Amino acid sequence: MDAVCRDWRTAPIDPKEKALFGYLERLTLEPASLRQEDADAVLAAGWGEDEVFDAVTTCALFGFFNRWIDGNGVPDTPPGFYTARIAQMGDFRYA
Repeated sequence: MDAVCRDWRTAPIDPKEKALFGYLERLTLEPASLRQEDADAVLAAGWGEDEVFDAVTTCALFGFFNRWIDGNGVPDTPPGFYTARIAQMGDFRYA
């Protein structure tokens, strides 16, 4: 996971995942540049239409929420917040 967060292009992940991350990066940074060929390449890499739909939806929602939070000045959580919360309430099997 750390390698993917640092740079998905050089991370030791499947080429199928790299194809999807490349598509989502363009969707985030240059949405108007996407063409049918870009979606076709992700599908050709082995992703299904439903999976691409879910990935695009997740990407769009994160973009929306990040802009909403930044635009409204919602402060970040203080350091250690999530660790303390997990210690207090458990990880709900997410960790």
